[in-house]
Amino acid sequence: MSSDLNDPAFGQAQALELASLLCSRLCHDLLSPVGALSNGLELLAEEKDPAMRQRCFELLEQSARSSADKLKFFRLAFGAAGGFGEAVPVTEPRALIEALAGPSGRIALRWTMESNTLPKAAVKILLNLSLIAIEALVRGGTLEIALEERAGGKVQGGAEIALRASGPRIAFDPAVGRALSGQLAPGELSSRTAPAAMVAALAASCGGGVQYALSDGMLVLGAMLPGA
Repeated sequence: MSSDLNDPAFGQAQALELASLLCSRLCHDLLSPVGALSNGLELLAEEKDPAMRQRCFELLEQSARSSADKLKFFRLAFGAAGGFGEAVPVTEPRALIEALAGPSGRIALRWTMESNTLPKAAVKILLNLSLIAIEALVRGGTLEIALEERAGGKVQGGAEIALRASGPRIAFDPAVGRALSGQLAPGELSSRTAPAAMVAALAASCGGGVQYALSDGMLVLGAMLPGA
């Protein structure tokens, strides 16, 4: 499978399939909080006890916040929020990633940022790599994220992104790794691997690439984007 959506070898049918699978992934991730909203409203309509009604309101508020956070995340991670080409303040993707990781503290986030802005393509890659890393930390742990916008020096323009997820258990689908490397086998493109396939395509379109390394208790993801 070609990793570049702009490469004619990728094919219109595969590009459409990728878009369809990204939509499926969005719907899958929103189903739980939206379903909780629906169930909460049903309970609220039947509940008469004031204390239980207050608890229903709290659960509804949590579900509504989770739904909004995920919509904001996927709007920028998968969609064309704000258009393409402009720089995005790092505070925006940082807030989205922190919301996705959750307020429970199960995943500790650590940031190293060498710039206040990132190119739009770099932001989309950052968000999708963070999604992969957060999902890998099935029992919690630490996610370290380092960002650098390259505006001069040996690399003219672009950005570097590095993530390190560490915890008691790392769950990482080898097919996701193959998608990141642009080496998916026929039939392996799915709603689970689609975000990684998009990352590989975006990185290739910037003249860069994505790397990953998996060891006991640690997953490292990185992207070099000279033309982002």
